Amino acid sequence: MPRVVNIDHLSIHVSDFRKSKEFYGKLFKFLGFEVMEESGGKAMGWTNGKTRFWITQAKRKTYKYHIGDVGYHHYAFELQSRKDVDELGAFVKKLGAKIIDPPDEYYEDYYAVFFLDPDGLKLEGVKYGETPKKRGKRKKS
Repeated sequence: MPRVVNIDHLSIHVSDFRKSKEFYGKLFKFLGFEVMEESGGKAMGWTNGKTRFWITQAKRKTYKYHIGDVGYHHYAFELQSRKDVDELGAFVKKLGAKIIDPPDEYYEDYYAVFFLDPDGLKLEGVKYGETPKKRGKRKKS
């Protein structure tokens, strides 16, 4: 029986390729991704050696995505530590991204930051499995 071994890539349509290229270019450089390919100013891909992320210019530029619409809900990047989540939160704030939920523990042992790309698509940086020890007890959410 076939089994999925990894997420190969995610591809999203964007309303303003130039603006999204600038945003994702800075974000992915910060996260350790490298440019894989750019195709005529209408598509671009980044990779970290395990997965790839593509942006493509949308045909219909006037549509405004709203969280809760049918389709994509959010994309989560698993990070190595809570410190990395904090650093990502500070970076995207400096980048000017809208932070939906700042770095914090949202579920037991689930530390994350949630933010939006230029089109309002939700992204997440997350670390789980690293609950800090406090007097021998786990932090409760």
